[in-house]
Amino acid sequence: MFLTTSLLHQDPRSVGAIAGLAVAIIFTYRFTRSPAPPTRRQPKRQAPTTSSTAISTQSNITLMPSGVYSSSEDLRAQNTFDEFFQPVKPTLGQIVRQKLNEGRKVTYILLNAVTCRLLGVILEESSPEELQTKATVRPSVLDVLLEITKFCDLYLMERVIDDESEKNVLLALENAGIFTSGGLVKDKVLFCSTENGRTSFVRQLEPDWHIDTNPEIVSQLARFIKYQLHVSPVKTEWTTGKVLSSPSLEQFF
Repeated sequence: MFLTTSLLHQDPRSVGAIAGLAVAIIFTYRFTRSPAPPTRRQPKRQAPTTSSTAISTQSNITLMPSGVYSSSEDLRAQNTFDEFFQPVKPTLGQIVRQKLNEGRKVTYILLNAVTCRLLGVILEESSPEELQTKATVRPSVLDVLLEITKFCDLYLMERVIDDESEKNVLLALENAGIFTSGGLVKDKVLFCSTENGRTSFVRQLEPDWHIDTNPEIVSQLARFIKYQLHVSPVKTEWTTGKVLSSPSLEQFF
C-alpha cells in the first residue's frame, strides 16, 4: 500500500521507467530459466527419382562386397607368394647329377666314366641263357639311363654265351632309343664270356661309378673303384669301400 501510494505521488515519467525496468527484469529471468530450444531437425530429403534410386542401389551393391573382394585379392596374393618361395622340386637330371657327384649341388659336370652291367639292371632278363632268345629293356629304367648318358661317359657290359645274344642285346637297346636319344654308341656296349672279363673291363676303364648285381664282383672292385652301386632286392650292408645298395637303378635316384 505504501508503495502504491508512493508511486501515485511520483512523476509519471519515473513511474514509466520503473515499470519498464521491472518488465525487463522479468523477461530476462524467464529467458535464463527457459530450457534450451530443441535441436533443429534436418528437413527430410525428397525421395529420389527412379534413376537416382538405381544409381544408389548399384552403388550400395558395389560397396557391400568390397571387403570380400579385398579378402580374395589378399588370398590370391598370399598364394602367389607361397608358390614363388616354395622349394622347387629338382628334375630327374638334377637328381642324377647330384647323386653321382656325392650329393654335391652341381649344374653340369662330365664324369670320367660310369660302367654298368646289363642283366638285372638295364634288361629284364637275369641270366646269359635268356639272352640267347631275347633281350628286353626295362621301361622304368630308360629315363634314368638317358639322363646318365647326357653327362657321363657310360659303358654297358655283359657276359654272353654266343653272338646271337649280342645281337639281341644291341637290338633291344636300339629299339628303346638309347643310341638315338642318349649319348651312348654301340662301341660302348661291351661283351665278354666270363665274369672275370667284366671285372677286367671295369678296372681298365677306371670309372667313378660301377653298377652291378654280382656281390663278388662288387667286393673285388671295392679297392679300385671310388663308388659302386649294388643292385639287389635284398639290401646288403657293405663295409669295404663306398658301396651303396638299391633294389633297382631307378629307385636309387
